[in-house]
Amino acid sequence: MSRPLKIMLVAAEASGDALGAGLAKALRARLGDDLSLVGIGGPRMAAEGITSPFDIADLSIHGWLEGLKAYGLVKQRVADTTELATRERPDAVVLIDSWGFTIRVAEALRPLMPHVPLIKYVGPQVWASRPGRAKTLAAAVDHLLALYAFDAPWFEREGLPTTVVGSQALHVDMSGADPAAFRTARGIAPDAPLLLVLPGSRPSEIRLMTPVYAEAVARLKASMPALQVAVVVAGTVAASVREQVMDWPVEAHLVEEDDKYAAMKAATVALATSGTVSTELALAGAPMIIAYRFQPLSYAIMRPFFTGKYATLFNHAADEEIAPEYIQKDATPDKLFTAVKRLLSNPSARAEQSRRQTAALDLMGREGRDPSEIAAEAVLGVIATRLAA
Repeated sequence: MSRPLKIMLVAAEASGDALGAGLAKALRARLGDDLSLVGIGGPRMAAEGITSPFDIADLSIHGWLEGLKAYGLVKQRVADTTELATRERPDAVVLIDSWGFTIRVAEALRPLMPHVPLIKYVGPQVWASRPGRAKTLAAAVDHLLALYAFDAPWFEREGLPTTVVGSQALHVDMSGADPAAFRTARGIAPDAPLLLVLPGSRPSEIRLMTPVYAEAVARLKASMPALQVAVVVAGTVAASVREQVMDWPVEAHLVEEDDKYAAMKAATVALATSGTVSTELALAGAPMIIAYRFQPLSYAIMRPFFTGKYATLFNHAADEEIAPEYIQKDATPDKLFTAVKRLLSNPSARAEQSRRQTAALDLMGREGRDPSEIAAEAVLGVIATRLAA
């Protein structure tokens, strides 16, 4: 080509922003000045030179009811994204995670840019719910970059070419994370029990889960006075988490993103909202309790479509509940108090759960090349094939 290759990356929430930044860096390492990147993303993609025309924070939506409430905004942002694509005329568009938003972008772009390859990075978890989405995705995009080997057959059966790239969460470098320094900096004794709370990265998760955790933590502290508590504040919802934790009856150490992995390695037990963070906690060796709540009406609508046995990826890979899960009506302060206290009080149970979590990560493909490198290679391969045609 006589001009730099132009690739558009689209991410609509924090996890996708991280994936987009990794892909951008890997593409830049391969092509250098022969690459132009445009798109939609957050601060991490911005650091890689991708300036988003709008803030993606409001698009971090989970649940059908929440999606209905935000429909007008989502529709406008789809139009904004489509306008950017038609103006920039990229050689390929990579749509990262965020099923509800990116499938709408794909369906809007297809008739406008029929010769531009559309690549989906992270498919919907059809093994867990609504398997019909595999067929919908196959009709909307040209290629899928899947995170896990167990994802691929669902989409390949629908005729969608799929490359398994692996999960970046399985390749997090925690070598620089110092749990002893983390404790020392906060005045936490080396032998003090430390509970790490990870309330989530979406506004709805913070709103629904943080009050539940507050009550459970208060009961744990009353039962175990020596207990220390730390709370991770994820970038896009940091202000909301800080505001809520300030009102807790228990003093908690606030943990910024930069210290997250040290906190995970320092934790005795973690109490986490279901998501990618469960994989990171397992890598750090932290035994955990997983919880999640949807808005009641959203859950009532969605419940019939849930087909998977587990919400946590390594539980799914192992086909057993290694990390205990408390979903919806089971995610109560009382049940979380009991589950967390059992682990805090039983060193052998913690060691056994940590061992089983690590074994499950091996089933998910913990070893192997960096996923961003594989994803970049696949994206460039799809573009090369389309240009040759």
